[in-house]
Amino acid sequence: MIYHFEEGSQECRIEFRDRTILLTVINEAVCRVTALNRGEQKPQRSAAIEGDKQKQTAIRIQKEETGIRLFTDKIQITVEEDGRIGFFDREGRFLTGYLSEGEESGSCGEELTEQQKAFIGREGHETADAAENAVSVKMTLDEADCIYGLGDKTGVLNKREYEYEMWNTDNPAPHEDNFKALYKSVPFMMVLKEQGAYGLFFDNTEKSVFNLGKENTKYFTYHAVGGSLDYYFMTGDDLADIIGEYTGLTGRIPMPMLWTLGYHQSRWSYMNEGEVRELAENMKKYEIPCDCIHLDIDYMEQYKVFTWNRDSFSEPERMIEDLGRQGMKIVTIVDPGVKKEEGYSVFDEGVEKKYFATDGQGNLYVNEVWPGDAVYPDFGRTEVREWWGRQHKALLEKGVSGIWNDMNEPASFNGPLPDDVVFYDEETPSCHKTMHNVYGHYMSKATYEGLQKLDDRRPFVITRACYSGTQKYAVVWTGDNNSLWTHLRMAIPQLCNLGMSGFAFAGTDVGGFGSDVTSELLVRWYQVGCFSTLFRNHSAMGTRRQEPWLFGDESLRIIRKYIRLRYELLPYFYDLFYEHQKTGLPVMRPLVLEYSRDKNTHNLNDEFMVGSNLLVSPVVEQGQVKKLVYLPEGTWYDYWTKERIEGGGWIVADAPLDICPLYVKAGAVLPKYPVRSHIDESKDEKLILEVYPGEGTYYHYQDNGTDFAYEKGEYNLYRIVNSGNGDVKMETEHQGYREYGEIEIISVK
Repeated sequence: MIYHFEEGSQECRIEFRDRTILLTVINEAVCRVTALNRGEQKPQRSAAIEGDKQKQTAIRIQKEETGIRLFTDKIQITVEEDGRIGFFDREGRFLTGYLSEGEESGSCGEELTEQQKAFIGREGHETADAAENAVSVKMTLDEADCIYGLGDKTGVLNKREYEYEMWNTDNPAPHEDNFKALYKSVPFMMVLKEQGAYGLFFDNTEKSVFNLGKENTKYFTYHAVGGSLDYYFMTGDDLADIIGEYTGLTGRIPMPMLWTLGYHQSRWSYMNEGEVRELAENMKKYEIPCDCIHLDIDYMEQYKVFTWNRDSFSEPERMIEDLGRQGMKIVTIVDPGVKKEEGYSVFDEGVEKKYFATDGQGNLYVNEVWPGDAVYPDFGRTEVREWWGRQHKALLEKGVSGIWNDMNEPASFNGPLPDDVVFYDEETPSCHKTMHNVYGHYMSKATYEGLQKLDDRRPFVITRACYSGTQKYAVVWTGDNNSLWTHLRMAIPQLCNLGMSGFAFAGTDVGGFGSDVTSELLVRWYQVGCFSTLFRNHSAMGTRRQEPWLFGDESLRIIRKYIRLRYELLPYFYDLFYEHQKTGLPVMRPLVLEYSRDKNTHNLNDEFMVGSNLLVSPVVEQGQVKKLVYLPEGTWYDYWTKERIEGGGWIVADAPLDICPLYVKAGAVLPKYPVRSHIDESKDEKLILEVYPGEGTYYHYQDNGTDFAYEKGEYNLYRIVNSGNGDVKMETEHQGYREYGEIEIISVK
């Protein structure tokens, strides 16, 4: 072992006989570890991380008997003569490291488990070739370690003892706990230890598997069928520190347009203009606030993207303009599959400019999706993304306000895309095997950047498939769930882990996409959706319709109650996106993120926080009218009754159908709007501050909610101090936007 390090550098190159390990310090809490393949001089380009994230950091290298030790102010890393790497916190406490010879397997995990051998032999990979090019690492776990992150995988909040695959997958079967892969690949995990925490982001787009102590709780393994062993190690005192570092690398969600936080109504499909207009009229008739209607694939002509079915939508411009006067916006679905049809401009131009994926012989690769035979844009190339972005002009000119990207795993009806289908990674030829997991990521980037160039508003893009870093470009939802109580239960840990994985703007299909919902299940799902960042009801063709007024007067009353509550709380949600910009913290978050040293929160699957001040404990069991609720230490107030409750234990809450148990932290200030039917300019007329007993400081953010003027200082930031004795002081820390017409303070007694 020979190491190379120059004073003032933030890189240490360690040469072994058969490989090179590169340690690159990003900042005092983050280090990149790269195993360079033969002939490689530098790490591969990252799809997730854009720009130079490295900050000037003082480091030192110490030679030890068995290797070297690298120090920053927050981490210590050892590399030993046999290639083992160990990670320590600032105090020198061991966090994790490669297992040594004789400790279950080799130092870098070269010896594959039977599960790994089976994994790399699937989906058309030749086992021998895959094993030769595979990367693998096996690292220690302590008994009390809890594992979070990995995006929206199925199952429970704490992923310890489970196994998951990173391979974007469109599987129409009901998603249960045993599903190893869904639509998203987010190879980022966090480990909460008895003291401290650490995170690992394995930046490899190839198919991979995380075995998180399934066979042996003393270690976890990461294995990928190809690419490089290239990961970022980050450490901190708690999970919030790790999330801050990870989102600092991969990006944070820009401030959303305020209306996107309102209520969305969708279905596959609203088949014609008459249905859409009737839907909007019913929202008004039944006094249900709504800001957006989504149009699924049937608005298109023969499912050809960027077209309109003129038989069903004869004048989309007029329809959208009329809906706009009622305060409702239109979001249209766009799939990546382009119909193979000569004379169709999108197909013809893409063929002429060679923008579509090809087979190994240079021919157009054709599979089948909704329009029949279809071809796939090669989104890994800048010029293709720019071309695709420009196509959205046809929709924006009609008045469309947002784009919903679907089927971008990429999905296909005539068998999966072969591994050797040719896609590019910018100018470098690549293949489907390598680019599959970032296909949706690059489609989202193309859409976001296209909208940004075509319109002054903040782009609103929804995507089903993604990779780490897609949060910079798109909102996500958890895909094709079902109207099942198990899926309502799963929604909470799914959304919480998505939030902790950088995706702070996320939701599930309220009521479930597939199967038939019952009135009770729908009501309870609205009580979860009300507090999710993306609040959309969506259901499939052939299932029971899910519009709120179709389930009787009592269900309608309750659903209306929670949609109205969402609109009251919109300024609180918006403030939390401002907080996300600063810290990376999610809006909807598990209790373990706020109370990481309280062991009762480590495996709490049916409660969550909205920010730091609001605790939500929904009913997720059929027929349940009492709810066992855990309240962390401190004083809490029942939102509905204003009863004061001391935390630090469990309570039994009354939870009849119209009640979702909801608690506010003592000292909290909840900013609220008067109830309204949709978001418009009147949002600045009045702000209500609901102030709870206790001491606290709260920051409230205000801007126009539409464009990027806030980046130029056109916003207000208020500091609100609750003294605890009824005295509330509100100071303006930054003023660049018009003030509220009225501010009302309501003190809770």
